[in-house]
Amino acid sequence: MKGLHILTFILLVVGGLNWGLVSLGYNLVDSLLGEGSTLSTIVYGLVGLAAVVEVVTHKKACKACDSAGGTM
Repeated sequence: MKGLHILTFILLVVGGLNWGLVSLGYNLVDSLLGEGSTLSTIVYGLVGLAAVVEVVTHKKACKACDSAGGTM
């Protein structure tokens, strides 16, 4: 489970950084893999899937969200 959490975290960081660059007019994923390419579509799909996994598993994996002392 830790490996899945690390992978989803990395994908979310990649997605977040790419969105930040998109706001500045530069899309890193499309630049590296080709705009509209199959690879860029796969990367976007994996980032979206990582977000779903984190939403579902976050409370169990997050130390700040545990039932003993978390705020959520």
